[in-house]
Amino acid sequence: MQNCSRGRKIAIDTLSFQFIIRDDLKSGEIQEKPADGCLCYGMYLEGCKWDYETHMLADSDPKKLFVELPMLHLLPVQDRVVPTSGIFMCPLYKVLSRSGTLLTTGHSTNFVCFMEIPSQDESDKWIKAGVACFLALKF
Repeated sequence: MQNCSRGRKIAIDTLSFQFIIRDDLKSGEIQEKPADGCLCYGMYLEGCKWDYETHMLADSDPKKLFVELPMLHLLPVQDRVVPTSGIFMCPLYKVLSRSGTLLTTGHSTNFVCFMEIPSQDESDKWIKAGVACFLALKF
């Protein structure tokens, strides 16, 4: 059992995260921690950009390979139902190579998780564009 910040105990196998893009906040503006979850910043998108007007993924600007993803609020939710539309399940990798050593568990050492990012387009569009998110850029 894991303790959540409100003091309730939640079984780890019933816990998942809601991904809330906080494009209204900049990292320097944060004055206090959220009541639940955590705020993350410093991630980068490849193959698309974030549209601050529609609050969704959009086609990349010409000659811009990487753009910063706005701040993300990871909110723990018990028994959460994952949405089936209006999102792109974007892979998050540690580094740009997208490859890693395959562990005995069947997981890559470079892959972190899938993030639910709002999109009005079908996932096929973003998959064909090679859209992914990265924790570090290595030039």
